[in-house]
Amino acid sequence: MGELVERVDERDEVLAVVDRGEAIRQGWLHRIATIVCRDADGRILVHRRPDDASLFPGQFNWMLGGAVGIAESYEDAAARELTEELGVRGRPQFVFKFLCAGAISPYWLGLHEVVVTEPARPDPSEIAWHDWLTELELIDLARHQEFVPDAREAFGRYRALPQHIVR
Repeated sequence: MGELVERVDERDEVLAVVDRGEAIRQGWLHRIATIVCRDADGRILVHRRPDDASLFPGQFNWMLGGAVGIAESYEDAAARELTEELGVRGRPQFVFKFLCAGAISPYWLGLHEVVVTEPARPDPSEIAWHDWLTELELIDLARHQEFVPDAREAFGRYRALPQHIVR
């Protein structure tokens, strides 16, 4: 059996513990925690997935993240993923969540933010390239480059929030 996740309903209430691969194949809702990393100047970390990644190879993303574990909160999952993928510790703050249709399967996406003040040590199995961009640079990059489809939707929702003004 692979990675276990909580299958949830349209209200994000737990229904069962299932294999994540099975949840994806069956289109069952589960939870994903994502993190938007900013530096001290407010720029956003953008990365490209490795060319040999099983999902969205070579595509760009502005969020880090992964599946929320069994009995794990979105916030705890975000902190764990930050350490696993970027090699830094932090306490990402919850911003919002939404029911994402998903390019592969539907899921609840919990989006968090954190300011990264220490040097990043990206996991090469997750991040092939990274840089810090302003929101305007990210808007431009998202228009002209391959982006993880779900990341585009999340970016649009994020930009629509009144407290997130383009810098």
